[in-house]
Amino acid sequence: MSTPQLLMIEDDERLAQMVGEYLVKSGFGFHHAGDGASGIEQLQLRSPDLVILDLMLPDTDGLEVCRRIRALPNGLSKVSVLMLTAKGDPMDRIIGLEIGADDYLPKPFEPRELLARIRAVLRRRSEGANESTAATVMRFGSLEIDRNARSVTVAGQPADLTSYQFDLLVAMAERAGRVLSRDQIMEAVRGRELEAFDRSIDVHMGRIRAAIEIDAKNPKRILTVRGVGYVFAKQQD
Repeated sequence: MSTPQLLMIEDDERLAQMVGEYLVKSGFGFHHAGDGASGIEQLQLRSPDLVILDLMLPDTDGLEVCRRIRALPNGLSKVSVLMLTAKGDPMDRIIGLEIGADDYLPKPFEPRELLARIRAVLRRRSEGANESTAATVMRFGSLEIDRNARSVTVAGQPADLTSYQFDLLVAMAERAGRVLSRDQIMEAVRGRELEAFDRSIDVHMGRIRAAIEIDAKNPKRILTVRGVGYVFAKQQD
């Protein structure tokens, strides 16, 4: 089994060195870039399994770097991204999730929690990629979800989802017609532990709707059940 490779884009050299030493001891390959431009270059050169992306960088902000990553060609756009955000600033966190980050971690953080988040994101991707089921492709009207290819199309057109959002969609599609709470949805993909009053699931659902619904403001595929959670409609156009 190959060693998972991590790229940290962080201008704090001391923090990056500390994190790198800890993650290498934990069995990961680690590379560091001190700004957004060199981070993109390193990403294209090394094709890491996951990017640890700081929000505040000297040449640009992490949100813009995340946008650039998601626009890269040749599969590089699918790399997992874990964003480091300022503690107590939920707006940055929400925007980060909306533009494609798979997870976030507020600063300051414990290295053990960072390690747990990294492992959870990579585990979700690995489990999704290795999943072997009889129904490889799920079809709901014009919506097709291909588990093996980890791709989604609507009327033949690709839908742009992060790895985590793909897993959320599969989890809901497998339970079509069942009303699921936010906790049940996140537990279904074995995600990170829920924080108190965590609303990040709503952000991800908004991104999924924008990708698969004809009209995201009037959804027909993923419906909100007020006070409970969400339901994936069995019958779709």
